[in-house]
Amino acid sequence: MASDTLTYTDSMNFKVRELLKEVQFECSPETTATVDNVVSGIKEAIDKIPEDQVKADLAPGFVRDINADKVEFTFKKPKSLEIGGSYSIHCVTKCDLNVDLFLHLPKECFYEKDYLNYRYHAKRFLYLCKIKEQLTKSPLIKAVRWSSFQNEARKPILLVYPAVKLIGNAEFVVRIIPAATSLFSPTKLRLERNNIHTLKQGDALQATPRYNNSILEDLFLEDNAEFVKRTFSGWKELGEALILLKVWARQRSSIYAHDCLNGFLISIILAFLATKPGRHHINSSMNTMQIFRITVDFIATSKTWDKGLFIQPQHEKNASNKDMQLFPVVICNSFEDFNLAFRLSHNGFQELRHEAALAVNCINKCGDGGFDELFITKIDFPARYDYCVRLNLRGNREVSSSGYCLDDEFWRSQEQKVVSLMDQGLSDRSKSVRVIWRNTSSECNFEEGLSELDNEPLLIGISVSSAEAAFKMTVVGPSPEERDKALVFRKFWGDKASLRQFRDSKIAEVAVWEHEEWQRHLIIKDIAEHVLSRHLSIPKQKVVPIVDQLDFCLLHRDVDPISFSKSLLVALEELSKRLLQLNDIPLKVSTVQALDSAARLTSVFPPMPHPLAHEKSVATKLRKPVSTCINPVEVMIQLEGSGSWPMDEIAIEKTKTAFLLRIAESLQNNWGMMFTATEDDVDVLMSGYAFRLKISHERALGLVTGQSNNSRHQWSLSADRKLLLQHQHASKINALRDRYPIYGPIVRLAKRWVSAHLLSTVLTEEAVELLVSNLFLRPLPFEPPFSRITGFLRFLRLLSEYDWAFSPLIVDFDGDFSTEEKNKINENFMRSREEHEKDTQKSSPAMFLATKYDVASEAWTRSSPTTAELRRLVAYSTSSANLLTKLISQDGYDSYGWKCLLRTPLSNYDAVVLLHRDKLPYPQHLLFPSELEQERCVVRGHASKIFHPFFSPRDFKVNSGELKSKLMVNFDPVRCFIADIEKGFPDVVKVWYDAVGGDALGLTLGKASSQKRKHDDSTEESTDLLNTLKTIGEVGKGLVRSIHVVKARKA
Repeated sequence: MASDTLTYTDSMNFKVRELLKEVQFECSPETTATVDNVVSGIKEAIDKIPEDQVKADLAPGFVRDINADKVEFTFKKPKSLEIGGSYSIHCVTKCDLNVDLFLHLPKECFYEKDYLNYRYHAKRFLYLCKIKEQLTKSPLIKAVRWSSFQNEARKPILLVYPAVKLIGNAEFVVRIIPAATSLFSPTKLRLERNNIHTLKQGDALQATPRYNNSILEDLFLEDNAEFVKRTFSGWKELGEALILLKVWARQRSSIYAHDCLNGFLISIILAFLATKPGRHHINSSMNTMQIFRITVDFIATSKTWDKGLFIQPQHEKNASNKDMQLFPVVICNSFEDFNLAFRLSHNGFQELRHEAALAVNCINKCGDGGFDELFITKIDFPARYDYCVRLNLRGNREVSSSGYCLDDEFWRSQEQKVVSLMDQGLSDRSKSVRVIWRNTSSECNFEEGLSELDNEPLLIGISVSSAEAAFKMTVVGPSPEERDKALVFRKFWGDKASLRQFRDSKIAEVAVWEHEEWQRHLIIKDIAEHVLSRHLSIPKQKVVPIVDQLDFCLLHRDVDPISFSKSLLVALEELSKRLLQLNDIPLKVSTVQALDSAARLTSVFPPMPHPLAHEKSVATKLRKPVSTCINPVEVMIQLEGSGSWPMDEIAIEKTKTAFLLRIAESLQNNWGMMFTATEDDVDVLMSGYAFRLKISHERALGLVTGQSNNSRHQWSLSADRKLLLQHQHASKINALRDRYPIYGPIVRLAKRWVSAHLLSTVLTEEAVELLVSNLFLRPLPFEPPFSRITGFLRFLRLLSEYDWAFSPLIVDFDGDFSTEEKNKINENFMRSREEHEKDTQKSSPAMFLATKYDVASEAWTRSSPTTAELRRLVAYSTSSANLLTKLISQDGYDSYGWKCLLRTPLSNYDAVVLLHRDKLPYPQHLLFPSELEQERCVVRGHASKIFHPFFSPRDFKVNSGELKSKLMVNFDPVRCFIADIEKGFPDVVKVWYDAVGGDALGLTLGKASSQKRKHDDSTEESTDLLNTLKTIGEVGKGLVRSIHVVKARKA
């Protein structure tokens, strides 16, 4: 293999070594002595158990629910107690500090035919009950609890928590796992045999392969553990690779599960690859990462899985055919009818291979061999899948009426049924569906039965195949002539099925999900609710798809304003045509491009058509209420080339202004379009929108290399440079959004969150767009998201987990960054860090976002966030990501929990300014009204009577022309107020605000003021602070409702 000789970078090897130091538990002599003492104590306690008669009344609920009979026996001491598992091969990880203790069940407690009708499982449990009774009396034991073996409820195990701790105050758990070596004849448990006599198909007995394998697992538990121990003995690199694979798998909750992968199966796969049956894919000359690479590549691509993994090759011929018909994966060792992977479902195996393939991609394509992507990034259900559905089956007797334990357990059967239903319901909409029901935990009380093991919700993860397939409204079925198929279709879809004739005259059965275009993401939710509630006979309230819980923050009067974007784009296209047609201006317009986020569908609240912003010739019917303010959409114009432009930069700016006025007048003369002009801007009104025109000219950009001390010159340079950057940015974002339609909704959620936490001055709109772009351009170890909530969660985790202090974030839109260009970016990054260390007052990006058009991160993060602002941003995103993860995966949260994601604590500021809500330019965008009752109020103000966000009924009495003249373009009193505060108190206070529509401003003191307040011994605030706040109140007179001083926070 080429991978055998793969050489990893020094950085990768260093990180792997450090990771192993961090996660691998070292078995020192002191540790070994402590563990041995605890095991000896457990043995002594068990030896004291009297040989009494054990009856079903010791655990009546368990015996009843597994429907076992003839379970009485006389207790005998176990044949042996031996340490096994990862501890025995020195491959224990610190996060899972378990010592497996194999308890060899005595043959005297069992009859020859106890493998029938769950008698073995019942006696096995009753035997453990007697041991638990005794261990709880031991002073060496702090607690004894129940768990299950690989989440199999019919096979409980004991968790023993010793009173002593290991070195470093580390706690550990001893897991007592029964082994049934030589208890029964394996031939009695062959796959084709029936060993549950109540399980019949008609009059014929059904085979019970999973039940039989459940017992065979205990029969060969010690033999398989010994095989692993022999293979790993003295092979350090193999043991380290096992630990790395455990870390990799544990980070992925979709594969480290009862129906997929566990530590034992990983060790078996490694042992297979390291021995002759596995063709020695792994050999002793390989290092740890090479073994890891070969293993994940084998999982992802090997065709050996199709035939099965046979550690004893002589079994392959006899076992492979019948095994592969019953199980999706076969791994056999000493007995051909025992499949070590009997729990591994088809669903779980496909997920495992998918994740292994992604791991190989990470190694090949990511920096440092994909170390962070493989071992650090958490890939849980909420982040892994586009849609998650929680199914609450708690206490549903109809669902469990067939019995808890047949050949397979009830919970596993339900998982397979739900997978089948979702596959049929979603069809080509989904690429994969993953279903997991983790029904047991260490808090289970098995003695009382299995009916309480359904407290956890069943989780469904859906990966979307494509946006086009996922959001189509019609499921097309068979034609009515295909009667049998049509009957199946109608039976599945119920009242959603109907006949429809298509344009090509074709008639077919269909199921239709009618939705507006902006609601198409709800289709998968509707399908999940309909299919699961219909076929599982449960109310829709028990089905919780995580789809639209955050839509409330993007809606206005229950409608998403993005639905008006089509009319905006039509208006933009018409404006572009009109500009290109102008012939009565000195230079013709050559290019028109919208720069505004509304035009690329990433604005939280894109402008809606305003009835007063139409051309003169267009009659408009006024609706109430009508806003007095309108946000302009910025449009860049480029003119045809000419050598007559002035050479002076100030003259260029004045010439641009003159051109804009001529263009606006021409638009007015030709099409009756109104316009407004100021010293800096020209806005034209058409089709219900305001468009702010900007001219970009290459000569002004060419002056960048010139030298001048003129402040006006510097301003003009920055303005033209910004136009160019906006133009390049808009082009890249538009192209990305065309590839991924879900990009826009994710960005809008991200921007809403940033604003809701008063971080609008910290992250620009463009910076947020670049951060979300990275989720699509560099998705590994995920795939690009196809849902807004999953994308939003990944955005929050990117903010909270990325190493901003030591790594630039390279946003590569075209995937064509060369090594030289990446090195250049890293040089720029290191230079900015060095400059900041030398002069902390110097502006340098704490968040370094590099693109092809901005390799030095000067465009959007040059001055913000600062290091302090970034700390706050990371803290808020971490908290929000953790809450969002719980909201997706756990029951018990209502709509208030989701709203908490966008509620920001006002106690994290030195002072808070509350604004009059009816004086905000767009009060309809306000999420949650702000109130402060506990904090001291130092300023109160009355609302201004001059400004109103809506026209009053009296205004409608005048004609529409006069009313149009009162329309204010780009007027925002809050923004003006903030600018005045920053100008008047540049080093005294820092303002935090919500640019989308908040009624509160947070104020934090500058360093000098905060130190003064920190050392002030009095209980009253300093006079300077009060004077500053009163002055701010005067500045915002008419807008400020009140100003509150927040109690000084502890340092």
